[in-house]
Amino acid sequence: MMAVEQIPKKDWYSILGADPSANVSDLKQKYQKLILMYHPDKQSTDVPAGTVEKCIQKFIEIDQAWKILGNEETKKQYDLQRHEDDLRNMGPVDAQIYLEEMSWNEDDHSFSLSCRCGGKYSVSKDEAEEVNLISCDTCSLIVEVLPN
Repeated sequence: MMAVEQIPKKDWYSILGADPSANVSDLKQKYQKLILMYHPDKQSTDVPAGTVEKCIQKFIEIDQAWKILGNEETKKQYDLQRHEDDLRNMGPVDAQIYLEEMSWNEDDHSFSLSCRCGGKYSVSKDEAEEVNLISCDTCSLIVEVLPN
């Protein structure tokens, strides 16, 4: 398996000055406030050219952030990606498993697997299709779920 160079990703929440737990209407308010502040038409003409450039750059970033976070679907993907990046930074992957090695729980429609610490890894059916890394609910171990 080749190591993929991680491109430093932008934190769209911090660009909007928002908390990742913020709801879409909070995000929208922050977006609207910032987009007005950094709008190229709102910049005064006597500021140095570099400042205008920075404002335009910021304006574009704010717009991108809203495109991602203002849409439930792309926001969900971005949040999953963030969660996965956090897990990757937490520690090494303890094991690689296939989904079929996990036990299916009909009650809450989730897959689970016992961890060697006695805790368990669990993932819902929906998440299992999008998430590859699952952390144990008791210790800091992580398993990677491989596609079947």
